Amino acid sequence: MSFRSRLACALTVAAALLPAAPAQAEVTYERVLNGTFGGGSKEPWWSSETTPSRVEAGRLCAEVPAGTVNPWDSMIGQNDIPLEDGQPYKLMFTAVATRDVTIKAIAQMSGPPHTTPIAGGADVTTTPRTFEITGTSTIDEAKSQIAFQMGGASEAYTLCLDDISFTGGVIPPGGVRDLGSPVRVNQLGYLPGGPKRATVVTPSRTPLPWRLIDASGRAVASGATRVFGDDAMSGDHVHTADFTKYRARGTFRLAVGAEVSEPFEIDTGLYGKLRKDALAYFYHNRSGTPIEAEHVGQAYARPAGHAGVAPNQGDLDVPCAPGACDYLMDVRGGWYDAGDHGKYVVNGALAAWQLIDAYEQSGDVRLAIPESGGRLPDILDEARWELDFLLRMQRPDGMVHHKIHDAAWTGLPLRPEADAQPRLLFPVSTAATLNLAAVGARCHRVYQRFDRAFSARCLDAARRAWDAAHANPALFAPAESVGGGPYDDTKVSDEFSSAAAELFAATGRRSYLKAVTTGLTTENFSWKDTGGLADLALARVRGKLGPLAALKLTGRVVRVAERHLADLRAQGYANPFLPPDGKYVWGSSSATANTALVLAYAYELTRVPKFRDAAVESLDYLLGRNALNQSYVTGYGERAARNQHHRFWAHQLDPALPYPAPGSLAGGPNSGLQDPVAQRNLQGCAPAKCYIDDIGSYATNEVAVNWNSALAWLTAFADTPVR
Repeated sequence: MSFRSRLACALTVAAALLPAAPAQAEVTYERVLNGTFGGGSKEPWWSSETTPSRVEAGRLCAEVPAGTVNPWDSMIGQNDIPLEDGQPYKLMFTAVATRDVTIKAIAQMSGPPHTTPIAGGADVTTTPRTFEITGTSTIDEAKSQIAFQMGGASEAYTLCLDDISFTGGVIPPGGVRDLGSPVRVNQLGYLPGGPKRATVVTPSRTPLPWRLIDASGRAVASGATRVFGDDAMSGDHVHTADFTKYRARGTFRLAVGAEVSEPFEIDTGLYGKLRKDALAYFYHNRSGTPIEAEHVGQAYARPAGHAGVAPNQGDLDVPCAPGACDYLMDVRGGWYDAGDHGKYVVNGALAAWQLIDAYEQSGDVRLAIPESGGRLPDILDEARWELDFLLRMQRPDGMVHHKIHDAAWTGLPLRPEADAQPRLLFPVSTAATLNLAAVGARCHRVYQRFDRAFSARCLDAARRAWDAAHANPALFAPAESVGGGPYDDTKVSDEFSSAAAELFAATGRRSYLKAVTTGLTTENFSWKDTGGLADLALARVRGKLGPLAALKLTGRVVRVAERHLADLRAQGYANPFLPPDGKYVWGSSSATANTALVLAYAYELTRVPKFRDAAVESLDYLLGRNALNQSYVTGYGERAARNQHHRFWAHQLDPALPYPAPGSLAGGPNSGLQDPVAQRNLQGCAPAKCYIDDIGSYATNEVAVNWNSALAWLTAFADTPVR
């Protein structure tokens, strides 16, 4: 008898059933996005190649050509519009043209046979008029389109549209989400000596009995849930089940009444494989070198990207963007930052810093990389791949270029070696320069045991960067995002402080220590806000500070950790990250991991077990104990993300390409919903539920080097035995 069958038999005696959720009231669903064009963007609207369009004065305006034959030869439209068979719909819009014309407005299948259940004509004049077209769908098609057909015109004219609305249907945006079991666990599992808790979604106001079921279907532990109540970030009413006292190893499920969790393990070596996979992410995303099958398997092997082999234009002699400089630079290597092929100093420096810091915290682990077995520990070999790139981004005067990426955005899917876009180097910035100063100083301090020449090179680059930043303290990266992310930052006092702390840690010079002006706060740290890294740098060398300064440092870290611990306990899903404005940020999963890192630092400084337990429990949230019953780590958990936004890991779009490699961390819930897929599918989502596992949702489902470096750090900590 299978585990599932045995478990089903065991559950027939369950007496406590979870009450059903109340039915939702009927609502009118808006099916188009950006129908008012108030933000100045036309996304996700498109127009035919013959019909250039733009947003002008808050309207979408198109230049309709003369001489086309068919109505569909000139169109404006929006895709991914759901149509439900038998449901009524209403299309409304305002239109005006430079001459009197008749256009056709339709809702149709976006592909053959182009069935068009809703259609109507509109007599547009030079005075704005509002039109309404109604009809009942005769098809079930989740990805239909709204289109305005203008082809066949005898004379050219300009058409402007505004206030476009298409309502109807009974299925909510994104469909009815299957969240699986209401019993939410860490789908990877739990450490025998660590905390073991689950969250149960139920409207019950009284405790419910729970049972821990082993692989034979036998209940090995039992107890009663604790009523937590309403969880603000998810909108769920939840209980918690605590089975921390059970320490035996094995495969289990947690049962609450007739509801059963996904399976999970209890084991001492639980995080060993995930630790390696989280670090393998970086080899997978190396630029300028072949990714070899002997290290990653045939499905993930690929030729070198951006190595100067056609159609790549390469990263060996990259010109500057117009106005940035008048020279070429060799900026090969490094890691691709995220789902695109850009390489960014501020993000890459933080990721490299976290890998080096993970080595200091938890030691090395054997990785499947070409350098394995050399004189450097493997994790430092991987970090060096990025460090070498960062050093190449530095000019002789010490300043560092902010980023390098394609001249224009590329589509998905796209293998790195097939990217034909020109590459551009963008201006130097104070922030990028100080990031190199910080990570260069850390490189010197840690690598000098293994490679004194490289260590000295890092320190020289760090010192030159420090001096150059002082000479150019206000060179800021612009907020432009054509072909790559902006990573703009106009406040660099935090970068000055974290760089000073690292330079003091590397050299012991008190002048650097005097330049440290920031400390750790509940904001923690990110690529844009590095002030908290100053305290973390000093914590690694607190013996150099003197007793009083070291005590104050510990106090700052502990106070922040206590706040995070309180936030973890204040949430039904035990997430230490609690945004003060109630809105999840882009890359919220990394915010959770970085918050857990601070908890881990507090444990290292104090050896108080509650801080280690909280850091480890934070992994529960990332691996399935959350409002979506979703593991945000590919390959880990029965309900793991597998369609992250990535140009090569694009199996969702091209079955010949692989899914994301195991150990890849998705961005996670993001209240901003900045991409069309999220906007269409997640309207009205509770903050903790603003996530969709779709390759098109870059705002919720992208990957990034500094997100995976946080996961690598945290899993290394969890995998390291208590000393």
